[in-house]
Amino acid sequence: MKWLSLCIMLSALLLIGCGADTAMKKGDKYFALGEYFDAATQYKKGYAQTPAKERALRGQRALKMADCYRRINQTQRAMAAYNNAVRYRQADTTALFHLAQLQLKNGSYKDAEKTLLLLMDSLGTTEAKLKAEAARQAKASARNDVAPATARPLGPQILVALESARMAPQWKAEAQYSGYTVKKQELFNSRRAEYSPALAGDDSDQLYFSSTRNQANGDELSGITGMKNADIFFSQRDDKGKWSKPEPIESELNSDQDEGACTFSADFKTMFLTVCKTDPSYPRFAQVATAQRTDAAWGKATVLELSKDTLSTFAHPAPSPDGRWLYFVSDMPGGLGGYDLWRAELSGSNILSMENLGEPINTPGNEMFPTFRPNGDLYFSSDGHPGFGGLDIYYVESEEFFAKQSGKAERRVKSEEFAAAPPSADGTPVGNSSLFTLHSSLIKHPGWPLNSAGDDFGMTFEGVHNRGYFSSNRGDARGWDHIFSFEKHEVVQTVKGWVYEQDGYELPQGLVYMVGNDGTNKKISVRGDGSFVEEIKPGVDYVFLGTCKGFLNHKEELRVEPVLESEEYVLQFPLASITAPVLIDNIFYDFDKATLRPESTEALDNLIALLNENPNVTIELSSHTDNRGSDVYNERLSQRRAETVVNYLIEHGIAEDRLSPVGYGEKKPKVIRKKLTEKYDWLKADDQLTEEFINALGDEEKQEICHQLNRRTEFIVLRTTYGMFNAEGQLKEQPAAPEKEEPQEQEDELW
Repeated sequence: MKWLSLCIMLSALLLIGCGADTAMKKGDKYFALGEYFDAATQYKKGYAQTPAKERALRGQRALKMADCYRRINQTQRAMAAYNNAVRYRQADTTALFHLAQLQLKNGSYKDAEKTLLLLMDSLGTTEAKLKAEAARQAKASARNDVAPATARPLGPQILVALESARMAPQWKAEAQYSGYTVKKQELFNSRRAEYSPALAGDDSDQLYFSSTRNQANGDELSGITGMKNADIFFSQRDDKGKWSKPEPIESELNSDQDEGACTFSADFKTMFLTVCKTDPSYPRFAQVATAQRTDAAWGKATVLELSKDTLSTFAHPAPSPDGRWLYFVSDMPGGLGGYDLWRAELSGSNILSMENLGEPINTPGNEMFPTFRPNGDLYFSSDGHPGFGGLDIYYVESEEFFAKQSGKAERRVKSEEFAAAPPSADGTPVGNSSLFTLHSSLIKHPGWPLNSAGDDFGMTFEGVHNRGYFSSNRGDARGWDHIFSFEKHEVVQTVKGWVYEQDGYELPQGLVYMVGNDGTNKKISVRGDGSFVEEIKPGVDYVFLGTCKGFLNHKEELRVEPVLESEEYVLQFPLASITAPVLIDNIFYDFDKATLRPESTEALDNLIALLNENPNVTIELSSHTDNRGSDVYNERLSQRRAETVVNYLIEHGIAEDRLSPVGYGEKKPKVIRKKLTEKYDWLKADDQLTEEFINALGDEEKQEICHQLNRRTEFIVLRTTYGMFNAEGQLKEQPAAPEKEEPQEQEDELW
């Protein structure tokens, strides 16, 4: 019986050992495919079935399990597994570094410092030696003007992590200086993960984000995350500021695959997003894709081929504000280590060139989730710069950043400039705590509570203001991301303008040129409703020129005074048509006379300004009467009235040969335009207010309105080349032909 019992026990142990080996082999297969959730499940089973006396084997299996949990953001389980690997003496230097990173991410800063000191001891080095080596490498790189090595050197990463572990508690204590308010947005969040919000629409009244909630397409759970594949969801804000319940986009855009991290072109016609396809037998990598909007529906996502490389990740696309560049994340060869920020030059759907953003933005760690604030500031997340742990949000101010990227600054950031950042103007706790000791002050850190010990990423901004939404897994033990709002009180001065046809509708094809005496020079494309919003600076004088093909220009000037609270200026750009009669409203005469009444001067002064803004234009200025009275009398009266207006213009500096007064009397009844039918719904577009039409109305009040509409003063453009040619018919001042340049657009010539 004893012998039988012993045989049964040995058989059971053999079966357990075989079961553990089988689980580990399955785990290795899942890991090779990048399905880390399924791999972790198998590694956990294999670890549990490994006898306690096989300490080395248990440590090795704990290490594999820890690596999977780390990749799927299950921080607590990953730390426990790494600690087991340490306990069984199987943790190598990479494992110790990952454990320290997880401890930072958990907010366990003292534990992280202990682990990092243990790591340095195992490497046989000290903090002083690592700093000296980092300084030597920086000086060599600056002296030789060569890019750093593409390997991921552990020394600089250890120093960054050590600074974070020691200083994060102090940075957090200085939170009152950051000025940010952060709130979790329960309406957008579910019991699963939500991430990468993106505001859209002219008034930032649409919010798109990715979610793995139950409403996402498909029934299977991802072997990578253990959740459903993400779909893109949408919420609309009403006139009262209330957001609707999020719903998935109902189109071919969402599929059974992963769709996430979407952003939009400036005209909101193109969506850039990340797609992740799966294959049961081959590892697949994230790709950048685009989708086009037709009316209100988004089309199917199409992969944008940034490179022929099929073994690297391409993700998190973000177009630059001018649409010229597409920023994205990749781990392809040529980077500084981990995931780097790259950008590709766009020409339609073609890629002209591609480049790594380099130092100091990219590090041996991971830089991800680029996004732009409308003022041009680049925001991104990184675990390679000093911070609170996990991914922290950083930003680069537009002027400095684009000067460096466009070659305007014809030098690299040298090692001598790598110093502690001075105290920031807004009081963010940077300088006082020697943040970024190893990094250029080009990189800004918004501080706590925008950043936390967890992963913080995926910013989106509401217009020009420093408020909007972002994603974070702070406070979630499962490591799942959720959407938070943020707001920082700033004094922001803006100008909002509308470009529209005088006496008509908005002009979405309009352009506005914005020039300031501080060097500002912008060409602004208006939105679908003819409007635009731009940030302006106090103490600057601006000139705005509204233009549109087929219309005269309109100029507005603005002096911006300093204020204590945010303020918005409003400008109007009513453009006069070149091809249709333009009504000069509010012109009044004494009864039965051609004498201008005083209240007419404002409208006439506006006409003078218009003619001065368009000096190459000649006009016919016409006066019209209603059909009451004799034809001869009406014609004479209207002629005298037209001449009175022309005389006023000449007296105020307009050349006589630019003006042609004509009195039409009742010969040209008014033709109704569509805009006027909104005020008088009993009229239709293209109605002509003839005597027969008016008499047929019957209603005396309506008849009187028609008579008033017929009594009007208008102008039409005769020529747009006045004063441009000499007696021989040649341009008076012909500009030199540009060398190998495309012809300028008409709007540029007008300006």
